[in-house]
Amino acid sequence: MSFDENFKAAFSLANKRIGVTELLVSIVGGFVGIFLVYNASHMLLGQTGAAWMLASMGASAVLLFGAPHAAFAQPWPLFAGHALSALIGVTCAQWIGDPALAGACAVGLALGAMRLFHCIHPPGGGTALVAVIGGSSISALGYQYVFTPVLLNALILFIAAVLINAPFRWRRYPMGVLTALSPQVSPQVSPPAPSPAIPPTASASISSQALARAVEETHLVVDVTAEELLEIALRAVELTRRDAGDTSCLHGRVLRLSIPNAQKPPNQVRPPI
Repeated sequence: MSFDENFKAAFSLANKRIGVTELLVSIVGGFVGIFLVYNASHMLLGQTGAAWMLASMGASAVLLFGAPHAAFAQPWPLFAGHALSALIGVTCAQWIGDPALAGACAVGLALGAMRLFHCIHPPGGGTALVAVIGGSSISALGYQYVFTPVLLNALILFIAAVLINAPFRWRRYPMGVLTALSPQVSPQVSPPAPSPAIPPTASASISSQALARAVEETHLVVDVTAEELLEIALRAVELTRRDAGDTSCLHGRVLRLSIPNAQKPPNQVRPPI
């Protein structure tokens, strides 16, 4: 690869173009979400407390409006991640006198809890930390902090994300809504017969550029690169062959996944899956 391609790969710089509609929806969503959250927090906590709360909720807004289909942005991570982190943060603030130690414990334990309950939401770390260092207006709430303002703010962002993303089919949030509303193929419909013009040993080639264009044309917001999609597809083919006991081809056809300008030794052995 060229120096430019190596530099972009090393620093994970994406080449994907962002449509005007996609950009405007993200901007408007972030603005509306944080405007509502700030006013709710200001009524409950005052100026200082609201400012502290905006840190973690601002990060949540980036996920919900910038990457609404990311796993971290889905409802379970959003609500459970914030709630567990707030609960742990308040507990550490009340039982550990040293703020530095309490803050470190709060973030570490919150991360462990989110991993344990499969609800990792990165802004949750900020929610746990704010419970420790957020000042008197927040510490005075005690465990009420979990419900108001944390879960209240999360609910405001969730409703805003549902409403703002709903008019745009490719951005519908949460991800389960997009999946449920996607057209499904009826099981009674028989698959079309294979074209006789294509030999059974034909090779289908998928390039990283083709995958990137396909993602761009569907307007889906995904947090993986084209190369990562290629890797997933290739491993899926290998697993399908393994399950079917086929070591030569898949249903009589060979699927070739290619990354342009990538050199691969002919006898390179892939790591075990």
